[in-house]
Amino acid sequence: MKVKIRKGDTVEVISGSNRLKRGEVIKVLPNERRVVVQGVNLHKKHVSQIQAQGRNLSPGIIEFELPFDISNVMLVCPKCDNPVRVSIRRDGEKIVRVCKNCSADVD
Repeated sequence: MKVKIRKGDTVEVISGSNRLKRGEVIKVLPNERRVVVQGVNLHKKHVSQIQAQGRNLSPGIIEFELPFDISNVMLVCPKCDNPVRVSIRRDGEKIVRVCKNCSADVD
């Protein structure tokens, strides 16, 4: 199935513990139907000191974003600044995403 959310888009989370948070899409995993959003779904990992290839990687707590399902986010329209559904319009060879709320081009 075609994914209508791309890397660099601003999205808003519509369900879960991170509801109503906005962020930029860092990575899209279309085969798994998941996205990684900057600053959303943060998790911490405790890392011990590792010696690899003559370098010492410092220990500590690493904070990183985990992917979550693409159905839990909606694209934010740059014109009306609301989370909206998106349709696709074809202009010859070019494919353009269109906001269903205000009919503005998202791309």
